[in-house]
Amino acid sequence: MTAPAPAPDLIARFAVHGGRVDQARAWFPQVAAWTDLSTGIAPWAYPVAEPGEAPAPLPDPARLAELEARAAHAFGTVPDHVVAVPGSDLALRLIGAILPGPAGWVTPGYAGHRAMWPQDRAVALSRADFADVAGEHRHIVLARPNNPDGWCADANALAGVATRLATKGGWLIVDEAFADATPDDSVAGRGWPGLIVLRSFGKFYGLAGLRLGFVIAPPAIAGPLRAMLGDWPISTPALAAGIAAYGDTAWQSGQRQRLSEASERMAAQVAAAGLDIVGRTAFFTLVALPRRDALFAHLARAGVLTRPFAAQPTWLRLGLPGDVAGWQRVRDALASWSNDR
Repeated sequence: MTAPAPAPDLIARFAVHGGRVDQARAWFPQVAAWTDLSTGIAPWAYPVAEPGEAPAPLPDPARLAELEARAAHAFGTVPDHVVAVPGSDLALRLIGAILPGPAGWVTPGYAGHRAMWPQDRAVALSRADFADVAGEHRHIVLARPNNPDGWCADANALAGVATRLATKGGWLIVDEAFADATPDDSVAGRGWPGLIVLRSFGKFYGLAGLRLGFVIAPPAIAGPLRAMLGDWPISTPALAAGIAAYGDTAWQSGQRQRLSEASERMAAQVAAAGLDIVGRTAFFTLVALPRRDALFAHLARAGVLTRPFAAQPTWLRLGLPGDVAGWQRVRDALASWSNDR
């Protein structure tokens, strides 16, 4: 039997961003346990030592320098080009404050890119023509891999865009929040003129609540950004976790293997349910279907929270379960959807 379409208000609440399990519990009180696939965050967290470094003392500037040096090594760049920030989303907004428009953000993409500049100083650009129209804008921002469909802009095309923007004092801002699963494809260490790269810590290391990210940029950007952040931009626990994680190459390798295997498994389950996959990264799978809202509600009633998108009414993104119960819950929910079609 075909399930009824959910109320528009339901979808609107979950189309803002992922991680709204509190809202899911309120809308579906009959669900006893939840598997949250809405965020795209790796479900296996780096094992931070407990109780960890005490948060009482002020963060040590020497530890901040150590963190930025380790991150720079991981990103393939030099420490004075790396600025630790309390989350890459905040970094986007600070960069928007530092850089005047006119600017363009490449769509479809991350909603935070639109929020970097006032509406009268930024316009949406399509993937097909953003490289060609670079001359009309001073700055351009895009994600690579893209959220939510995994699209990766051609690196050679990006090099040309960055160079053209740099000739007029502009910048290409590349958001690499999901790049740690495939670090060899990163542009962070390319050294192109006019290039700013953002990296997230929490998504790959499964510790989004620490609010840690990085901006990779030359001193012309890194200097003003450091001044805006002040002397203690990162908490003591986040410093400790970042220093340990960026030095743990064995764990990083294992995490990439876990993400790769889980991504393949999710894609296989989605395909077996007859759903069309329109994009993927190691962190999530994107499907498209006319009855997207009904599928979202069906999965939610089974305790599986996913991520719809307001601007793309057929898209639904599924992250990765982190345990056996989660995988079983997803498999059963997808199978029942397929059987009821």
